[in-house]
Amino acid sequence: MITIISGTNRNDNNTKKVALEYRRLLAEKNVESTILALDEVNVFTRNDAFIKLEETILKPTQKFIIIMPEYNGSYPGILKLMIDNSQVKDTWWHKKVLLTGVSTGRAGNLRGMEHLTGSLLHMKMLVHPNRLPISLVNTLMDSNNHFNHKDTLAAINIQLDAFLNF
Repeated sequence: MITIISGTNRNDNNTKKVALEYRRLLAEKNVESTILALDEVNVFTRNDAFIKLEETILKPTQKFIIIMPEYNGSYPGILKLMIDNSQVKDTWWHKKVLLTGVSTGRAGNLRGMEHLTGSLLHMKMLVHPNRLPISLVNTLMDSNNHFNHKDTLAAINIQLDAFLNF
């Protein structure tokens, strides 16, 4: 199973739109995936609901796709908080992860992906080398929140195909 993490808890965010697009593109490849949207769950405390989330979604997942926006030149604190509240060894060790950064600016969260990569490697995760920055994300989608920019779609499909074979 692949879990796509939409790494922000802000309402009406572009990150979730991109996560939904990744799920749609995976479905076109006959690959099942689920979305864990951090704007829909409480990861602030390690309570019973968090432990259930960890047991039912995080621990069984062998491959993660993390879509994350740029927050102040890095990645969102809510994403770090979710990781910090989990049992790192049982939840993350030796699992595979693909990173996509999104921003309305021009860098596509390159720096945030680099910051998170360091943490994921420390947690013994296998980070796929094709980390995709998606810049100006708010201009690349149509009214149905599907990517209509051919180069971006091509880059995502290359990234996903490589990850599926990783």
